[in-house]
Amino acid sequence: MLDPALLRQNPADLADRLRSSRGFELDVSGLASLEADRKRIQVRTQELQSLRNSRSKAIGQAKAKGEDVSAIMAEVAAFADELKASEVALDELREKIEAIAQGIPNVPADDVPLGKDESENVEQHRWGTPRSFDFPVLDHVELGARHQRLDAEAGAKLSGSRFTVLRGPIARLHRALAQFMLDLHTGEHGFDETNVPVLVNPESLRGTGQLPKFEDDLFKTAVGESPRYLIPTSEVSLTNIVRDEIVDAENLPQRMTAHSLCFRAEAGSGGRDVRGMIRQHQFEKVELVTVCAPADSEAEHQRMTRAAEVVLEKLGLPYRKVLLCTGDMGFSAIKTYDLEVWLPSQDTYREISSCSNCGDFQARRMQARWRNPETGKPELLHTLNGSGVAVGRAMIAVMENYQNADGSITVPDVLKPYMGGVDTIA
Repeated sequence: MLDPALLRQNPADLADRLRSSRGFELDVSGLASLEADRKRIQVRTQELQSLRNSRSKAIGQAKAKGEDVSAIMAEVAAFADELKASEVALDELREKIEAIAQGIPNVPADDVPLGKDESENVEQHRWGTPRSFDFPVLDHVELGARHQRLDAEAGAKLSGSRFTVLRGPIARLHRALAQFMLDLHTGEHGFDETNVPVLVNPESLRGTGQLPKFEDDLFKTAVGESPRYLIPTSEVSLTNIVRDEIVDAENLPQRMTAHSLCFRAEAGSGGRDVRGMIRQHQFEKVELVTVCAPADSEAEHQRMTRAAEVVLEKLGLPYRKVLLCTGDMGFSAIKTYDLEVWLPSQDTYREISSCSNCGDFQARRMQARWRNPETGKPELLHTLNGSGVAVGRAMIAVMENYQNADGSITVPDVLKPYMGGVDTIA
């Protein structure tokens, strides 16, 4: 959530910035009208509260002197209804303003390129050379079809479309990738392995910005009257660990990683990537989350992105790094780098990791703070998140880039210890 001061002090300037960078239209006149009503009713509410307090004190003093208090009590009763109505109206106005604020996206950093969509993202660099094949390239669906090792039909029977059953060595490859990533991030990159719930309360999703704007993309369940949501990413659980906390400076930065199931309804995705495992309702990711002091967030963003890059480099998978333009960034981010891995069957790069700096946007929603040793006062943290990386897409990339003419798949060297020494998935 943006600083409320931006909405109150110069909403027209904020509206211009959001329009040019995000294509977001802020209703300045409507917001100004609500804010004017809030100020007016708040002033009157405070007057009535002050009057109530002073007259209540007078009642106590009169009673202590044995005087008749009926006149004063009648006076209090006369404005009690107005005070109650004023307090209710003030709460309603605050809720309306809060609802508007909750739906406003973050303002991009100054060095983020302006653009309307992914076509205007800016490539930063490439690593690796896509392999040349001297035989017809198969996609991951065809490679996994043998012995039904990648079985969409079974997934559909169990749960519906966009679910897949993995079997045998393909299932083990998937597990091996997750274990390799966790070991790398904890052993070499300094992230703390964390196991978090995949069912969270609404407050957690509001904290990281999925609610209320993206509720249609969430799976929701409930026990009795208590709603719970399946996480779209473990960013939600990891980041909300510091919700309503004040973290001491010596405990920063906090770097966390988790391997978890993730669930997305893919609302609005239409017919994109319906073949295979590119876009599933249920998938797994190794997530990276950092919370830090504001002065450190840019360096932590570079550090996190580099940690995701190392995963792909150790797997020997060609990729490119792109800086997202303003029109392609996520709701909560001020700056995002995407890593796109090479898929031979599509003859193109596809997203496998997205690393975002959210500034204090999520922290303000969560009231996640740190104690600045220079001032001694609590201040908002900065939060960052990234995929380190998506396990299913990494498996697809390994299958396609390491395929052989006979349909077998060579196991990358770094995964062999996790595959029991197996060299090839035959």
